[in-house]
Amino acid sequence: MAFKINDDCNSCGACEPECPNDAIHQGDERYEVDPAACTECVGFHPEPQCLAACPIEACAVDEERVESDAQLIARARELHPEREFGCAYPSRFS
Repeated sequence: MAFKINDDCNSCGACEPECPNDAIHQGDERYEVDPAACTECVGFHPEPQCLAACPIEACAVDEERVESDAQLIARARELHPEREFGCAYPSRFS
């Protein structure tokens, strides 16, 4: 499942540089997450970095885009073919 940024976002920008997939960008009214690029930081960190970086808790699970750990690591591998993830990659599902 991808994360999303809700209406509470004050566009501080704390989340954008933390995303290992460059999935976060400034939108018209707030920052937005590209669900095609979001892996919930699976393969990179044990917790989503947007969630950890947001000072007002505006990042949340997008319940409309539920995905498994296997789907998320497959996306990470597709987005980063130069990186070796192996079998013991960081994941909030672990």
